[in-house]
Amino acid sequence: MWTEWTIATKFLREGRAQSTLILIGIAVGVAVIVFLTALITGLQGNIIQRTLGTQAHIKIQQTEERNRILPPPQGSTQLLIETKRAQRLRSINNWQQVRDVLDRQPRVTVVSPVISGPAFARRGEALQSVALVGIDASRYLRIIPIQEDIVSGVFRIGAGDAVIGKQLATDLGMRVGDKLRLDGGQGRDSVVNVAGIFELGVRELDARYVYLDMKQAQSLLDLPGAATIIDVTVDDIFEAQTIAARIARLTGLKAESWMETNTQLMNALRSQSLSTQMISVFVALSVALGIASVLTVSVVQRTREIGILRAMGSTRQQMLRVFLIQGALFGMAGSLLGVVVGYGLVGAFNTFGPKLFYIPVDPWLPVAATALATVTGVLSAAVPARRAAALDPVEAIRHV
Repeated sequence: MWTEWTIATKFLREGRAQSTLILIGIAVGVAVIVFLTALITGLQGNIIQRTLGTQAHIKIQQTEERNRILPPPQGSTQLLIETKRAQRLRSINNWQQVRDVLDRQPRVTVVSPVISGPAFARRGEALQSVALVGIDASRYLRIIPIQEDIVSGVFRIGAGDAVIGKQLATDLGMRVGDKLRLDGGQGRDSVVNVAGIFELGVRELDARYVYLDMKQAQSLLDLPGAATIIDVTVDDIFEAQTIAARIARLTGLKAESWMETNTQLMNALRSQSLSTQMISVFVALSVALGIASVLTVSVVQRTREIGILRAMGSTRQQMLRVFLIQGALFGMAGSLLGVVVGYGLVGAFNTFGPKLFYIPVDPWLPVAATALATVTGVLSAAVPARRAAALDPVEAIRHV
């Protein structure tokens, strides 16, 4: 193998201009793959973080109520036009036991019962439709850290305190310490103190959400001791759909993952991933064609040298390995240079870019890019290498 290595490096040194150009081409291709992959990955992570920062990975609710259809009398035919039954606010049966069962499930990280329902918020003549969200703070804050989004006051619920969204506070002209009347309908109302104002960055949530403790919300919604939703987070967000299906089978309840409620987001993420893969494939093809063309020209230029080496006793396998080694060297050296350039581009974006989001670099990405380029180099060298190995020594020496 040392002989083949020596011959391969000698051929590369003799064609410095060609070698330099193909190395630059490979480096640019690998840098594009590294930078674009890191960029798309960072963008996807940012989008997912913004989306899941305001919701659980899985929501568990009671199954929908359906109309009860009585069978027709014997010997008669019944023609039905069935309308969907209106859904009323209902508690999850035995939600405490369901919560405890989910706590023990593998891959489930946090389980939080919630009672949520509609109400009206009144202040003077102003009236706004809101969503009451009664939570067990010790559990819920591990899913959505609202305390980190407080822009005024403190996060404090219970004992007559509540936390409202910034947009709702603006619409009602409220500040921390003001009193807010919540009307759950049918004479159920309560006056709460606004202890804090949060801003989640989602206008609809900031304009509607009112956080209370579970007992306050249960009283306003006339569901004593109830929980209407159980929020769940899992260790791998992209396995949420599979875990939700398993939870549904286990509990008999409706378990909906974030992938179902954000189908447009999932389509966008899949499209981005597909675009990255396509770019990587085309860049790899261009690198392969570049290496193959340079080595093909090298075989033509060095036909006489190859013939002399064959006449001196070099075997076909040795000549094959010479050009395969050249392809591997092109791929490895170019990819290492490209990885450095790619890291530089990522660092420049994070330092001097628009600060929209941070681009992390997977430590395995440079390894994968280097391996891809090296394998591509070897494969693209296969055709020129076989051509060199197949040369007849006598004909090669006579080549002009």
